[in-house]
Amino acid sequence: MSLEGDTVTVISILGNDYSIKAPAGKQQALSESVRLLKERLAESKAGSPALIGDRLLVLTALKLCAEQAEQEQRHRQDVQRLEEQVSQRIAGIASLIPR
Repeated sequence: MSLEGDTVTVISILGNDYSIKAPAGKQQALSESVRLLKERLAESKAGSPALIGDRLLVLTALKLCAEQAEQEQRHRQDVQRLEEQVSQRIAGIASLIPR
């Protein structure tokens, strides 16, 4: 992996600065990730105003991971459903072919 073209971006999360190295062409994805994390941190803080620092960050990370797990499960179900549809169509086409 080449470090040429990588850029270092400093982001601030909960008052702490982090230097994040983003590969060339991935800076926009990093910016979007930071925006999403800050948005979710604000939502978690609104729902649990007593939480601060690491506890707030962990709660938010768990919520994001739960959403990711749900999306992955839906994706697996969608893929399985599509595979079944393709198999049914292939079987239907195969039944039309004389033997």
